[in-house]
Amino acid sequence: MRSFPVPDPGTPDRRSPARYLLWIARVQAATVVGGAAWGVVWMGTQALMPATIGRAIDTGVTPKNTDALLLWSGVLLGLGAVQAVAGVMRHRFAVTNWLGAAFRTVQVTTGHAARLGATLPKRLATGEIVSVGIADVSNIGNAMDITARGTGAIVAIVLVGMILLFTSLPLGLVVLIGVPLMAAVVAPILRPLHRSQRHQRDLQGELATRSSDIVSGLRVLRGIGGEQVFAGRYREESQAVRAAGVRVARSDSLLEGAQVLLPGLLVALVTWIGARFALAGQITIGQLVSFYGYSVFLVEPMRTLTEAADKITKAHVAARRVVRILNTEAELPDEGTRTGAVGDLVDHASGLTVRPGRLIAVAATSPEDAQAIADRLGRFTDDDVTWGGTPVRELTLPAMREAVLVADPGARLFSGPLREEIGGRSERDLREALHAACATDIVEELPSGLDDEVAEGGRQLSGGQQQRLRLARALAADPEVLILVEPTSAVDAHTEARIAGRLAEFRAGRTTVVCTTSPLVLDRADEVAFVDAGRVAATGQHRELLATVPHYAMTVTREEEPWGPDGASRWSLPPTKEGS
Repeated sequence: MRSFPVPDPGTPDRRSPARYLLWIARVQAATVVGGAAWGVVWMGTQALMPATIGRAIDTGVTPKNTDALLLWSGVLLGLGAVQAVAGVMRHRFAVTNWLGAAFRTVQVTTGHAARLGATLPKRLATGEIVSVGIADVSNIGNAMDITARGTGAIVAIVLVGMILLFTSLPLGLVVLIGVPLMAAVVAPILRPLHRSQRHQRDLQGELATRSSDIVSGLRVLRGIGGEQVFAGRYREESQAVRAAGVRVARSDSLLEGAQVLLPGLLVALVTWIGARFALAGQITIGQLVSFYGYSVFLVEPMRTLTEAADKITKAHVAARRVVRILNTEAELPDEGTRTGAVGDLVDHASGLTVRPGRLIAVAATSPEDAQAIADRLGRFTDDDVTWGGTPVRELTLPAMREAVLVADPGARLFSGPLREEIGGRSERDLREALHAACATDIVEELPSGLDDEVAEGGRQLSGGQQQRLRLARALAADPEVLILVEPTSAVDAHTEARIAGRLAEFRAGRTTVVCTTSPLVLDRADEVAFVDAGRVAATGQHRELLATVPHYAMTVTREEEPWGPDGASRWSLPPTKEGS
């Protein structure tokens, strides 16, 4: 019993689609060769059956020789038993080949996608990645699956040709010439099929990207009245995919028709010639029966060959997409050699200095500027950022990713048990992270608590619940530097106040950067950096900046009066109990 996926899928050959398919076949050569061997036995025994029946007729039935009839009947029974065993083993190897190729393709593509990180959505459409997991892995698996039956079909056709050749030279030549001739007729059908399949795959990827964008932004589209506009565009693109599918079906139907017509013509020709030879006394009755049996039998291996050509063509189209993903290079080359740094983290582009062990809030007039600063500090873009005087590009990417965690609104929840989703080094760490993110009540409402299954993307949770769980996950990771981008934008004011206080306590003594314009969070920061036009315009305590920097006050209060009638901050809510 083999276990999939394999621990190490290997290093794929990404130079071309054909080389990628050959790499797949090479790394699982044992099962490919095993499947081919059992395929040869399976179809070879079938190829010997018509000859066995012919011998039983000529040596047993015609001369009424019971012993000879029993002998050849026993041989036929033995061939049937071998065929049954070989068929089971061939199928097992074929399924293993399919699973191995499919899982290996998923592993290398998802692994490379993870290494690409932030580069992935910039270079590749969502639909292109989705199409690999939905259709392309199946087509690549089919190409490995067909090797067993395809090899058996080739050997069976050669074996039958040799038998016919030794029995009757004209009939043997008809078979040996007819098979390559049929392949030559099928080839022109495969070329347009290849082109139409490739075009349809591209359109399907674009349509999947469009549908993903619509679903993710459906609430916004409804709010601005753009739902019908995007629905119309989706309808147009889906019709284009349908038209491309019709073109593929047209080529497929021609291929299917050729799979029936061409072998049928060959069967008719061999049967007609064999009958004439039997009437002329050139072959025996048993040989005539054998020739007819071979004519019927040859339909299967010939259909298998055309099926193999079709599946390999589709696999080549699928491998082209996989190779395109594998050849996508990350924007940030990992050329660093250092594994750590100590000191101030400085973004020279904005002038922001993050001192160790402090909670720094970044309030920017433009959300894009705040996100850009977070990307630069986390080294998702290659800019002039230093850590303790050392350029962060001198740090290895794995070391940088372990030390600095950027949690932005684009982060997603994955399917699986909530306990695994949040993580944490211990049960206590997990519980404390949930408490700090005010997410304990979410766990309590779930039927199985932390063991409850989270749907893909957290679909069963509200936007505020998803945001709090994502914050808990970031806190549980406990990185050396945590950068949060608008971590409380989807929660109510009371919850936001509790999160602000607990975040400061939870991350006490560790470096934390929060990009936000929420007064409740800004009021709990050790230091606030006000960013205007991409540059740090002022730094200080939240209340100091409110009193001295009018533009800052306008940015974080939206021109509301920041102080209540009693002189207290409007956004400093009193402590509340959990769940209140």
